[in-house]
Amino acid sequence: VQLQASGGGLVQSGGSLRLTCATSGLPSTNYIMGWFRQAPGKEREFVAAIRRSGVSTKYADSVRGRFTISRDNAKNTLYLQMNSLKPEDTAVYYCAADPYSQTVSGRTSAYSYWGQGTQVTVSS
Repeated sequence: VQLQASGGGLVQSGGSLRLTCATSGLPSTNYIMGWFRQAPGKEREFVAAIRRSGVSTKYADSVRGRFTISRDNAKNTLYLQMNSLKPEDTAVYYCAADPYSQTVSGRTSAYSYWGQGTQVTVSS
């Protein structure tokens, strides 16, 4: 199983970035995908998640209305469009897959597979 996150970088406050997560080898086709982030000295926190259908999504309150999660099942790829970025969005962003749950979860323990992370830095 491989999850490869990319698209991070340095951006000014108010700017935008689009993260991409390419997946391969997952044991199930009906899996939930999510994005999490971890800032220095803080615990990993939930950002957004989406079901395979794309109809059901879940967002953290801190990013709702600014971030949009989407997926292209034909390409086995997950996206996170991040707009109106703030310095407090600075973190390493991880993509994750939950092959077994029936509902979208924000709990890190629900996700069995993780990517390596991509750094997002927002300057003020």
